[in-house]
Amino acid sequence: MRLVLLFFLSCVLLSCEGKKTKTIKPQKNDSTSITKEPTAEEKKPNFLLSDANVMEFFLDYDQKHKEDTIRITTDFGTIDVQLFEATKFHRSNFIYLIRKQYFDGTQFYRVIQNFVIQGGNSDDRETSLKRRKIGKYLLPNDHNKGFKHDRGILSMPSKNIENPYKKASPFEFFIVQQQGGAHHLDGDYTIFGKVIRGMEVVDKIAAVPTDASDWPLQNVFIQKIEILN
Repeated sequence: MRLVLLFFLSCVLLSCEGKKTKTIKPQKNDSTSITKEPTAEEKKPNFLLSDANVMEFFLDYDQKHKEDTIRITTDFGTIDVQLFEATKFHRSNFIYLIRKQYFDGTQFYRVIQNFVIQGGNSDDRETSLKRRKIGKYLLPNDHNKGFKHDRGILSMPSKNIENPYKKASPFEFFIVQQQGGAHHLDGDYTIFGKVIRGMEVVDKIAAVPTDASDWPLQNVFIQKIEILN
C-alpha cells in the first residue's frame, strides 16, 4: 500500500512540474524604443537641471545622444517626428525628457483647430512631481536656423511669465496644424523638429471640442513618447 501511495505522489509531482506557467516575452515591433546607459550626472540621485547648469549639461549630452526620430503615441494614433540637429539644445532636451519618461501620461492641453495642438502638460499632481524631480530651467530661444512654422512643424513655447527674451519652456511643445503654416510665429519660438508621419492624427486631435480656454472637453492623452532612431 505504501509503495502504491509513493508512486501516486510521484506522478502528481511530475504532472505539476509539466504545468508550470510559461513566461511570454513581448514581441518586438518597429516601434521598439532605444535605451542607453545614463550619464554620470543622471546617475546622481539628487541631480537637478537648473538655469546655472543646463547649457553645459545639454552641450555634453548632445555629444553622446544623437537620436533624432521619435514617436508620440496618443489616444488618436501615432505621430512620428524628426528632430533637427541644428537646434541641438532643444533636441537634446527633448530626448532627455523622453528617456526620463516625463511625457508619458501628459496631455494635449491646448487645442485650436486650424492653428496648433500643444502638449506636455497636465492637470494632475504627478506631472508636477515629475518636473520637480527633473529641475527648473528655461532654454534659449534659438530661432535663427532658417526654419519656418510650416504645417507639421514641432516648436517650443515660451514660459508664461515675464520673459523678455522669450526663453523656451522645456517641458512643453506644440505642432502646427494650420494649413499653409503659422508664419506669424516665426522668430518668437524655437522650431526643433517636424512631423514625418501622422499628420492625420494631428488633424483629428485639432478637431476635438474644447472649452473656452482651448482645453479639450475630453482629455487627449499622450500615452508615451519613445525614441525610434
